[in-house]
Amino acid sequence: MELLFLGTGGGTPSRQRNVTSIALLLKGARSGCWLFDCGEGTQHQILRSPVKPGKIEKIFITHLHGDHVFGLPGLLTSRSMSGISGAMTLYGPKGLRQFVETSLSLSGSWLTFPLEIVEIEAGEVLNDGHFRVVAYPLTHPVECYGYRIEEHDKPGALDAARLLADGIKPGSLFQQLKQGKTVTLEEGRVVNGQDYLGPSLPGLTLAIFGDTSPTVAAQALAAGVDVMVHEATLEAALEEKANGRGHSSTVQAATVARDAGAKRLIVTHLSSRYLREDVSRLLEECRAIFPNTEMAHDFSLFRIEK
Repeated sequence: MELLFLGTGGGTPSRQRNVTSIALLLKGARSGCWLFDCGEGTQHQILRSPVKPGKIEKIFITHLHGDHVFGLPGLLTSRSMSGISGAMTLYGPKGLRQFVETSLSLSGSWLTFPLEIVEIEAGEVLNDGHFRVVAYPLTHPVECYGYRIEEHDKPGALDAARLLADGIKPGSLFQQLKQGKTVTLEEGRVVNGQDYLGPSLPGLTLAIFGDTSPTVAAQALAAGVDVMVHEATLEAALEEKANGRGHSSTVQAATVARDAGAKRLIVTHLSSRYLREDVSRLLEECRAIFPNTEMAHDFSLFRIEK
């Protein structure tokens, strides 16, 4: 899988950063794409990226502040005007349905594809057999969530040599055995695929935070994840100001990653006050606490792997 950051600014866009949207490219799992938030101008960012609107299966909204949702009506209507018919599901806090339906109705817009809107609460919001997504409540002036994405463990490698030694010839049954299923051979022998599989391969885990000041849910949301994405709206010297507006500082983001046992931290959602020359200083504030920290810029692409 890969994370592509379409917008990495906080609050308002700047010349160097658009407002928030992150694409999760499900490579290796399937060809689709999930979006996390859809700030104003996201569809313009998509035009400059490898993301295809027709491949977007789901959009997860962390909260209803404009810098996270104002791009949603435009993306939905442009997707329709392109004649895309593939279904899409939106997940987000209460009020998301009203926001979308009112925007479409008042603008005289319509959709050419099935759209499902799921207004969530804390807890599991999705389990499709390949991924499980759990929402955790964050601390922000409006209802806001972070999403933990867990890829289900993958079956271990099939020991073909053992199968051959036991007189089981290659064929269509091998695929079923590789999935751990029990099959019956032509001669009536019953074979359990689990007996011929190596140790299962753990799936990838991600934590994508919405806007938040320090919160009790952070440790559970990010516990042991392979990649954690967290806002770092302001520098450490402005921590009190950040917290007063429901945001976190560089040091606070890094502290969550360290205490949660995350393996890798990507910081995003920087205030528009910061220019390119400020990046190294902000990044060093994070790395002093959690060395394996990277900073996202618009169109940054990060591969997610064990």
